[in-house]
Amino acid sequence: MAVSVLALLTLAACGTESGSGAGSGDSGDGSGAVRTELPVTGVHWNVSSLTVDGRRTTAPADAHVEIDPSGKATGSLGCNRFTADVRVDGDKVTVGSGTTTEMGCQEDVQQFETALGRAFSGELEAAVTGGGEHKELTLTTAEGDSIALTSEPPAPLTGTAWKVTGLVSGKVATSLPAGTENRAHLTFGKGGSVEGGLGCNSFHGKAAVSGSTITFGPLASTRKMCPGPRMELERALLGVLEGKTAYSIGHRSLSLTAESGRGLRATAPAAKD
Repeated sequence: MAVSVLALLTLAACGTESGSGAGSGDSGDGSGAVRTELPVTGVHWNVSSLTVDGRRTTAPADAHVEIDPSGKATGSLGCNRFTADVRVDGDKVTVGSGTTTEMGCQEDVQQFETALGRAFSGELEAAVTGGGEHKELTLTTAEGDSIALTSEPPAPLTGTAWKVTGLVSGKVATSLPAGTENRAHLTFGKGGSVEGGLGCNSFHGKAAVSGSTITFGPLASTRKMCPGPRMELERALLGVLEGKTAYSIGHRSLSLTAESGRGLRATAPAAKD
């Protein structure tokens, strides 16, 4: 698993350093060709598939990697999360030290992570095709095995169906009450509105966005009665969706925190081709 973490980092290296001769227009190999830095940093890369010995395997839904300009890569192998350092020389990347979590995973996901670890070892060659928000990254081993990744733009605040996945109280995050998963959601409109479901009742109201804050006006909702856990979730969400709240988006995750310290976590559906 440690190998797979470092391997994913490899792709991070692609965009962390300029090749030798950068700025001079010379690739340094005597050909006079211009060396350009591969555009891989600051991009959320979804792992699409892994090909080993000619056999292609589709990646788990959450497998991804993000690379920052300092050469640090973070992401998910499909189940376990990782961080790692990388070094790059032109289109060749060398995996540095890294860490990974050690959760137990479903058998098929674990098999993929193991295969990914074996493929991501030693020196990898990186190639990027496409442009804008629709790029593809291919990492190839010396043996010809490869991993395919595609870029995915961050989810916008407005127009996205955010599914509530957790609650926060101060610095403590908790899961939703049992039996309420997939019941609470919210969508912000471009005109300063918000609507959705609280776990039991549906609601709508005003939500003025300014900088990194959202100010909620009084919400109007239906008045059904539901089983205890759903009403518990509803009361918790109403305590967040009132007055001024701070918000932040991390690609497909949304965090809302009220001045009281109560908050929620929500996720957006994966982008479709």
